[in-house]
Formats: sequence, structure tokens, C-alpha cells
Amino acid sequence: QVQLVESGGGLVQAGGSLRLTCTASGRTFSRAHMGWFRQAPGKEREFVATITWTGDTDYADSVKGRFTISRDNAKNTVYLQMNSLKPEDTAVYYCNADKSFRISNLKMGDLWGQGTQVTVSS
Repeated sequence: QVQLVESGGGLVQAGGSLRLTCTASGRTFSRAHMGWFRQAPGKEREFVATITWTGDTDYADSVKGRFTISRDNAKNTVYLQMNSLKPEDTAVYYCNADKSFRISNLKMGDLWGQGTQVTVSS
């Protein structure tokens, strides 16, 4: 069974940092496109960041300059380093993968993790 598992969420004060980790099990994803989305209560799921298998990255304007996405293909792992966190970053963060198409604000991948909660206090 192919699975994405997120970890690293938690509680942090505004201005703090967290690093989220997404690890794939069941297959190698070295050539898959990876991304992060988030969903706050009462809101639609929104794009956060993406990284292609070649390492090209893109970010939502709301997190640009604060978040960094990276990957370690040997470990089948993608990271989201989150700095200068704001209360509006509070959401469940989901790892996303697609073997064929680039993930973007317009296109979600076909494989999802279970999500990890990030809560940023004022």
C-alpha cells in the first residue's frame, strides 16, 4: 500500500518555526512531484508549496520568503521548513504527490497524506 505520512506539526507561538516531514512508504518517489497543501477550519484546501523531482520549487504568495520546501530522494522524504509563523498559518497541513503532473495552486496530486496539525498562537 502506497502511503504518505506527515509529521512535525504542533503548537508554536507567532514568530516561531516548525519543520514538517512527509515520508513515502511502499514505493520510491524520486521522480514524483511533491507538494504541501493546508486547510483551516471552514476554509478550502489551499496550495502552500511544491517541488518537482528535479528540485524546482514554487510557493504560495502567503508563505513566500518564510517557508522552504526541500526533498531527500534517497529517503523518499519531503520537508517544509516553516519560519516566522503567523496565526493565519494555523491549519492541517497535507503532503501531496503526483507521478506525472506538476503540483500547483491549480492542480493537486493524486496521493495524499493524513495531515498534521499546525497551530500558531498569537
